[in-house]
Amino acid sequence: QVQFVESGGGLVQPGGSLRLSCAVTRIVFPIWNMGWYRRAPGKQRERVASIDKSGDSTNYADSVKGRFTISRDNTNGTLYLQMNNLKPEDTAVYDCNRVPILDKYWGQGAQVTVSS
Repeated sequence: QVQFVESGGGLVQPGGSLRLSCAVTRIVFPIWNMGWYRRAPGKQRERVASIDKSGDSTNYADSVKGRFTISRDNTNGTLYLQMNNLKPEDTAVYDCNRVPILDKYWGQGAQVTVSS
């Protein structure tokens, strides 16, 4: 059974920072490329960042480039997203999943709200 368990969301003021974590089933995590996705109200899910299985290659959506950093720790099966200089338009539920997506295994997500 594959599990994605996100944590670290919250309410933050514009310009603030948050760090999201995602615990993934350890047996598969080291062999998967991974991504962070977000769902904003009234918008389609978008992938904001991805990282290859070794952690050597990363990609970012233009909207977060220079502000977000994705990383992973294959020894403990955890994916991270460091989010700096947050903006109100970053408000969304953030999920982690494989790249490409495993649609039947979404976790509960982490709510990030950026508001003054």
